[in-house]
Amino acid sequence: MKVLPLAAESLGVRSMATYVELGGTGLLIDPGATLAPARFGLPPAEEEWEALRRANDRISAWATRAALVFVSHYHEDHFRSDPATYAGRRVLVKDPRRRVSGLQARRAGALWKALAPVARVESADGLTGRREGFELRVSPPLPHGPDGTALGAVLVLTVVDEDARERFVFASDVQGPISPVAAAYLARERPTLLYVSGPPSYIERELGAAAIERGVDNLLRIVDATGCRVILDHHALRDARWEARFERLWATGRVVTAARHLGLADAALESRRDRAWAATRKPPVKAGGGRAMIARTPRTFAKGGHS
Repeated sequence: MKVLPLAAESLGVRSMATYVELGGTGLLIDPGATLAPARFGLPPAEEEWEALRRANDRISAWATRAALVFVSHYHEDHFRSDPATYAGRRVLVKDPRRRVSGLQARRAGALWKALAPVARVESADGLTGRREGFELRVSPPLPHGPDGTALGAVLVLTVVDEDARERFVFASDVQGPISPVAAAYLARERPTLLYVSGPPSYIERELGAAAIERGVDNLLRIVDATGCRVILDHHALRDARWEARFERLWATGRVVTAARHLGLADAALESRRDRAWAATRKPPVKAGGGRAMIARTPRTFAKGGHS
């Protein structure tokens, strides 16, 4: 089984987009990527816009190889509205009638309407199925972070390679997992490789330190119980202190970022946006004195927020 993260915070953007290939079948998971419109009171830096361009190019390229597309929930860093990404494919998406409300519900309705003429769209909640030597299992709706969160629910996807006895579990925005219900579900799936959104310590003042530590403790228990390897990314890498904040996880030797899983250096650009802007605010000195102007490509739009 090949597991290829396409976009992530450690690759410079808000995303968990992933491509999985097994038995000649390609599966595209959560094909969205965005930037936080404001962080440290600042808009995205130029390097973030470039990272977003590259991320979208990768997602589009690998989408052409996918027979299946899975969408865990309706935050815009996890799906695209563009029907071309899904056209001609079987699309498994979060049921818009179950624990989906507000803006997510409106996005869900628009997506289902757009895809109906071009793709085979199915509610994924609780789905199971087999195909050419592998099995897909989808969880019931699980909390997007803590139990009772206003952010709604997400789905966890398990891909089982029956011949190799490998189980890849994609657990998007469970944030740790913070919820004991989500933690128990992940442990029962017994992953060999788990891809999980880490605790959102960048908003620790809102959630409280206890919730963040609970997410860390739950993930350590899953690793101890299953012996799995873990890709930890997304919310965890938005914290400017993410390396030190999650040292207990990195120290296990079994937990890495999406970039490290690919053998690349980490580029958590959002977490250091203030430093990027601080550098550009001091233009280089021109020959003969004075300051040179730095040309920037104008941008007008970035999606993101706590999604």
